[in-house]
Amino acid sequence: MVLNSDPVRLGLVKSLARPYCRGQDLRPRPLTTRRNVLEDVLDGQDLVLPVRRLADDGLKAWQQVLEHGYEGLVAKDPASPYVGGRTLKWLKVKQPNYREGERGWEPRGKS
Repeated sequence: MVLNSDPVRLGLVKSLARPYCRGQDLRPRPLTTRRNVLEDVLDGQDLVLPVRRLADDGLKAWQQVLEHGYEGLVAKDPASPYVGGRTLKWLKVKQPNYREGERGWEPRGKS
């Protein structure tokens, strides 16, 4: 068995188990505020990273998804508070040619 020497990296979408930072509940705050707090907390980390930001324009963001071979994107209202469950403030769009592979999500036709 050959082991890859690259370290495992974790991309954070939300703060893990609890949406609190320094004792403050961030759920009622807008996405832009929560994202900035997360980026500040993770500043200087190299194994835990915030999820990439794409272009604000939806068509440009989708072009980035296609160019980089991402699974898809989640479009979010930047002014929205955190709400558990499904909401119309967040829209998940996946590429139709993606499948779940042994190592995670992979585009069909690539190994």
